[in-house]
Amino acid sequence: MEVVAVIDFETTGLSPAQGDRATEIAAVIVEDGRIVDRYQSLMNTGVRIPAFIEALTGISNTMIRQAPPAAEVMSAVADFVGDYPLVAHNAAFDCKFWDAELERIERKRQQHFVCSLLLSRRIFPLAPSHKLGALVEYAQLPFAGHYHRALADAEMAASLLTRLEAELRGRHRVADVSVDLLRRIQGAPKSQLEKCLAGRARA
Repeated sequence: MEVVAVIDFETTGLSPAQGDRATEIAAVIVEDGRIVDRYQSLMNTGVRIPAFIEALTGISNTMIRQAPPAAEVMSAVADFVGDYPLVAHNAAFDCKFWDAELERIERKRQQHFVCSLLLSRRIFPLAPSHKLGALVEYAQLPFAGHYHRALADAEMAASLLTRLEAELRGRHRVADVSVDLLRRIQGAPKSQLEKCLAGRARA
């Protein structure tokens, strides 16, 4: 599979449309199934973190006050990932914040997102849950650290992506796993995986 950037945000809430902002961003570059580079930073948007979010993430308002401005961080991370395809677990969430924070610095996303959550529902249909932590346990992936911190979650999502690719190559005998194929799989009904993969198996 081509080189991809796996990203993860921590935020003050669920929706940038409701005024929620990012508090932390991490991105890891994955090449040939290995993380070859990392970026992580807290970011100060001037928006207060609610107590329940602080309890969930461990990111405090004091930490954010000392963090670099969001515009500086988003410019740096956008340069870091360049035009690599983007991957996130529950990409619908991260995509909203990526686009909203980029728009504030008058930049625009050029690439598509791949969603490891949607892929896992199709490739690991028997997993008891498709939350990242449950999938790390189910697939016996390396534990990278505190859940709900951006770098640990990005690294675990990267491990999950690599395992999903291995499942496609091994169990489903797919010769060439591309980002385009992953996007087709995540958009297909869960019952249609084999149909989606038809003609792609090795002889």
